[in-house]
Amino acid sequence: MDISKLTLLTTTHRVAPGLLSWSAWEALRAAPLVLAADPAHPQLPALARAGVTVELVERTSAPRLARLLAQRAPLLWLGSPDGDPGLTDALARIAVEEAGTVPEIELLPGSYDLPGARLLDLVAVMDRLRSPGGCPWDAEQTHASLVKYLVEEAYELVEAIEEGDRQTLREELGDVLLQVFFHSRIAEEDEQDPFTIDEVAGDIVEKLMYRHPHVFGDHDAQTAEQVEANWETLKAAEKQDRESVLDGVPAGLPALAYAAKLVSRVRRAGFTAVPDAPYALPAELTDETLGALLLAVVQRAHDAGVDPDAALRAAARGYRGAVRTAEGLASD
Repeated sequence: MDISKLTLLTTTHRVAPGLLSWSAWEALRAAPLVLAADPAHPQLPALARAGVTVELVERTSAPRLARLLAQRAPLLWLGSPDGDPGLTDALARIAVEEAGTVPEIELLPGSYDLPGARLLDLVAVMDRLRSPGGCPWDAEQTHASLVKYLVEEAYELVEAIEEGDRQTLREELGDVLLQVFFHSRIAEEDEQDPFTIDEVAGDIVEKLMYRHPHVFGDHDAQTAEQVEANWETLKAAEKQDRESVLDGVPAGLPALAYAAKLVSRVRRAGFTAVPDAPYALPAELTDETLGALLLAVVQRAHDAGVDPDAALRAAARGYRGAVRTAEGLASD
């Protein structure tokens, strides 16, 4: 290690202790002095087993810590898991104000977050909320009590997508993701059939790989249509125990979405034993005639490649805007 160098080694708690880059291990072994301020730093046991001695110093303000490190260099500073807020700024200030008299400062990433690493934080947060001493409200929730929130968050996400609001989209994606983690944490506590978020993720990974043989296997699919056809074939093989082409369509869907899903299943199966509903405005609208009319619209919409639910929501938004305009209000 350069005798005039102060090395700031950064690590992440989301990577198992001891899994450091080769350059980090070389720097640690070559350093004449390794300092840290956190006695509970997750890397300390691994460094001790590797024969690297770490001297602990008192945790103090960023300016004082920066001054201490500058004075005791050459050394390697084992950054705290919180990133030592303000330390790099304080060191930069010293380097500018005392140029030529302070050591060279090197920032060395020892480990860094991989894509998706923050999901580990969400696991930890949910565990804290559901554990003794956490949040009483979160601890009382069940799969059933959270259903309404899952539905609400899903619709708020749909609204953000349709309005093209990317800031809200990001927020609503987080809210939906929270519901998945929340339900998985509750499932982990089940005494009869527990499962974890890792098993949930593992199942969907296996399903995606199985249903994408053109990506993860030797199947050939050059177009989206070929991919969709292969997807349906694989799904049919998985669901051989189903008695009806409509098995598995959730009855809890909103009425329009439920009808659209039923029609989609019937069309894909090529089922023609039941004729389409007639498309004509009845002389008198009753529950029965209106239902038949709406079903006919859904069937025609499917054949035309139109999402009836999205189309109705778009028309409703336009209607809402027209009403607000008539009221002398801004159309939002």
